[in-house]
Amino acid sequence: MGLKKAVVLLGATGVALSMAACGGGGSGSSDGGIITVNGSEPQNPFIPANTNEVGGGRIVDMLYSGLIYYDAEGKTHNDMAESIDLEGDKTYKVTLKKDLTFSDGSPLTSKNFVDAWNYAVRESLLNSYFFEPIKGYKEGVDSLEGLKVVDDHTFTIELEQPEADFPQRLGYSAYFPMHESAFDDIKAYGQKPIGNGPYTLDSWNHGENATLLPNEHYNGDRIAKNDGIKFVFYAQQDAAYNDLLAGNLDVLDAVPDTAFSTFESDLGDRAVNKPVAVSQSFTIAEGTPHFEGEEGKLRRAALSMAINREEITSQIFGGTRTPATDFTSPVIPGHSDDLKGVDVLKYNPEKAKELWAKAEKIAPFDGQFTIAYNADGGHQAWVDAVTNSIRNTLGIEASGNPYPDFKSLRDDITNRTIKGGFRTGWQADYPSLGNFLGSQWGTGAGSNDSDYSNKDFDAKLNEAAGSATPEEAVPHYNEAQEILLQDLPSIPLWYSNVTGGSSEAVSNVEFDWRSQPLYYAITKS
Repeated sequence: MGLKKAVVLLGATGVALSMAACGGGGSGSSDGGIITVNGSEPQNPFIPANTNEVGGGRIVDMLYSGLIYYDAEGKTHNDMAESIDLEGDKTYKVTLKKDLTFSDGSPLTSKNFVDAWNYAVRESLLNSYFFEPIKGYKEGVDSLEGLKVVDDHTFTIELEQPEADFPQRLGYSAYFPMHESAFDDIKAYGQKPIGNGPYTLDSWNHGENATLLPNEHYNGDRIAKNDGIKFVFYAQQDAAYNDLLAGNLDVLDAVPDTAFSTFESDLGDRAVNKPVAVSQSFTIAEGTPHFEGEEGKLRRAALSMAINREEITSQIFGGTRTPATDFTSPVIPGHSDDLKGVDVLKYNPEKAKELWAKAEKIAPFDGQFTIAYNADGGHQAWVDAVTNSIRNTLGIEASGNPYPDFKSLRDDITNRTIKGGFRTGWQADYPSLGNFLGSQWGTGAGSNDSDYSNKDFDAKLNEAAGSATPEEAVPHYNEAQEILLQDLPSIPLWYSNVTGGSSEAVSNVEFDWRSQPLYYAITKS
């Protein structure tokens, strides 16, 4: 979410965490018990399986509920599911809680889950990749053979092979249900969905804000403790931070780099600064001139080794970022900082020059290298620092390529019109190494912005997925990462802390394992 994604959260949505903070401005003082929070204009309407970035993902997560949900530490709890039981070695029996309803009071049944999942695959939505483990998956297939409705409260999921962490994934938004009216007019439904989550959508003023109100028919544990949430879409992070200091914004989850040295003293015990399951990178898509084949491998490695991550995270981010040693996050179980090939992520200017020179013998590089980024997300400082490091080390022209906002950047990434690098990031959807790896670099994955495809990498993902336990999957996932370190479809930069805070008007503000506030738990005086 994107940052999801593609933050993938920022987000995702996973989001392909592609992540950002955006917007216009707002006042918390006139909203009564409604909490005001920062957000970003969603890239797409609120269709769960077609949302893979943080701006839309954080709202979708409040409008809908899945079979399970994740608490602040990333532990799973049943939400709409009464139970999820393994029958045999690859079939799960899902039993729903009784008397579940949508926000309009109509019954929520097994069919609403199965129909939503089949629709995602049939229409090849952005997150259809998440259904690949289910028997009969094929892009565009009308319905999945492995999904069977038993009765209103029961359905079964048969997988192609045993996958130990499959139940753990079911809290991600791709697996949310949809009301039957969605299929009558999906465009209209996405603008005003009938969900089953803690909140309903009251208004969406595109480019400005979105307001959510408590869902009186919600049947889960995430009961709203406030009168609603107003997501304000800021054009600059500095404006959001100033509103927080002035008491016009209640909760901020992305402090601008201009305030890294002061926000903790400014906010006192209302500040937060802790590691979360978020990674940052930049990506060079397959097909980009000079970045294919052996020449491309040499140039990608040279660029990576030309970046002084230690200096940038210290000087630009004030210690709120940690240089990357892999493609996932230290917050995720199984993370390793000693993978084979990890030296490619370390600053080594002499080696970088050597590799670039080898690539020059294959084909001379002309023009300049650029990194596209959204100007509304507080990225200019680090993009300038990274491109300066590349320019000074390799002696080539390198600069940032700013887009006015997150949506316009994501649209060009999705449409594959960017030639050069572009910023990417991942905010975990569920606490697994596989969520970072398969979602972003598996062949055909919805958040695979690089269009990377490597059969050996895919094979390692399959080996990991077929492990008997999540713990046994870890070595296979890390072997898959060692393939990525050779190919560098994306160039890891650093891991993020969540740096945020709250106003004096709110209480019970907690940020979860993937950097999002637990919106429903916040109370306002």
